Amino acid sequence: MVMMKKKTVLAAMSGGVDSSVAALLLCEAGYSVTGVTMHLGIRSDDGHGRCWIRDAVRDARRVCDRLRIPHRVVDLAGEMHAEVIGRFVREYRRGRTPNPCIDCNRHLKFGRLFETARSTGFEFMATGHYAKIEKEGDRYRLLRPKDRTKDQTYFLYPIRREDLPSILFPLADRTKEEVRALARDAGLPVAERAESQDICFVPRKGYRQFIRDLAGTQQPGLIVDMHGRERGRHDGIVSFTIGQRSGLGISAPEPFYVVSVDPDTNRVVVGGKSDLLSPGLRASNVNLLVDSWPETAEAKIRYRKKASACRIFPEGGGLRIEFEEPQESITPGQAVVIYRGDEVLGGGVIDQVLQ
Repeated sequence: MVMMKKKTVLAAMSGGVDSSVAALLLCEAGYSVTGVTMHLGIRSDDGHGRCWIRDAVRDARRVCDRLRIPHRVVDLAGEMHAEVIGRFVREYRRGRTPNPCIDCNRHLKFGRLFETARSTGFEFMATGHYAKIEKEGDRYRLLRPKDRTKDQTYFLYPIRREDLPSILFPLADRTKEEVRALARDAGLPVAERAESQDICFVPRKGYRQFIRDLAGTQQPGLIVDMHGRERGRHDGIVSFTIGQRSGLGISAPEPFYVVSVDPDTNRVVVGGKSDLLSPGLRASNVNLLVDSWPETAEAKIRYRKKASACRIFPEGGGLRIEFEEPQESITPGQAVVIYRGDEVLGGGVIDQVLQ
């Protein structure tokens, strides 16, 4: 990252160690860096979001002061509630399980914030994601990072292909341990800040109660098995997701799992472990990062799951994906992300589980 001429970059900063070290590395590489923090207007039962939202602006500003770079705040509260929190609640009401971090990347970080960088004259936007963008010939590729345990490419598939040349991921070739060490060595005030493992806008009472509070009155219904026999009752489908075992209130010799949630009949269908297996899926809202889909690739159906070999069949504006081996708990509302080795080819939102 050695440069002859300073280029301008708007660095997204959450007040955490990753985005802070990303800004540090950019400064050391000779970029002209301005830090920016998104104000998301989040509140919870105690007045604060779970991801230290109240401290994000303060801590990011402290880091910028340490690095001697400007700091800005961009108000995206309206977009956060409309595009992320609102969709989160709507999807659960439809019996689906959304991924709000992907929606945040799509609409806020690499949507509105990227547009802000462009409209205010910055040549690049940077974030502290663990991912890599590499130029190969005349095209740019989105790749897995050095630290595979922190790989965040699953969340980044919605990035527009044409925007890849203007995005920087300074942590691409760093491990989390190296990032911590760099923060300590530089005396950054957030060097020991713990990582958050939760959805940032969900309060301490948990996401199910959060959804219930926003979704309003829920309609009670039946819990039935794969043969349609009643196994119990529920007080609202927003409490259930595919693969769920706990909280069903069913007494049986063998464990039951949620196999599907049907908003039309207001029924939750349960079955055994084998009933969670499916040969494939259909996806919509697809984003393609290469010229065309290959016939075969690997696909991830959730963040922590290993990518599995599959065949890809474009259907109109969507995809049909058939796996070599049946997959467990394919969940409508979640993302399916397509890989070829280390490269992210694109992805979409799971709409239908194939039987």
